[in-house]
Amino acid sequence: MEESFEHVVYSKNVIEFVTVAKEYCNFLETANDLKRKEFVTIATRIIPLLYLKAVVIPKVENELEERIEQTVDEMTYTQIQDTVASKLGRFNDYLEVFTADMQRSDTPVIAFIAEDMADIYQDLKNFISAYRLGVTEVMNDALADVIRNFELYWGQRTVNTLRALHAVLYSDEDIEEEEGEEEYQANQEKENWYNRMQQDWQDENDEITPLL
Repeated sequence: MEESFEHVVYSKNVIEFVTVAKEYCNFLETANDLKRKEFVTIATRIIPLLYLKAVVIPKVENELEERIEQTVDEMTYTQIQDTVASKLGRFNDYLEVFTADMQRSDTPVIAFIAEDMADIYQDLKNFISAYRLGVTEVMNDALADVIRNFELYWGQRTVNTLRALHAVLYSDEDIEEEEGEEEYQANQEKENWYNRMQQDWQDENDEITPLL
């Protein structure tokens, strides 16, 4: 175990990545305070910076036998996803092209910016929560996990989302919220919540084995 501040987790590149990751998470957690155009503008600036800071970090190997605790639960993930979906409204969906499903599909594959951004948030928030503990080997394993997931998963989410957000920001269409749209999105959010609750109840009932 390396106790000195020469460990990679204290390096300049990692500290900068931590800083941007924290800003991204704070950005999504306070997204309700932003207007739609402001939200999209900030997102198109912070996402490429996040990608840039991630690609310069060297791979590290895990040092602990146990897995790092994951702090983002399903409720938190859903809250972030719903917040972004509500903020983007009709601009939330886009055509996905970088997926194996696209090659086998006769119809366009639809993806959602809110889901992508929530996926990125989940990995980054888990990383930050472990990193802030200040234990070198825990910080190391959190870094190893987040960079591995970047290569396999959320890195692709950043470039996909940036492409979609760029199209929204620089389109000729007015992206500001229209009159009555906030009420519509609130109703949609309630409906989505109700549907999720119904699905959860159904899943719980399916798990119950009748007594014979």
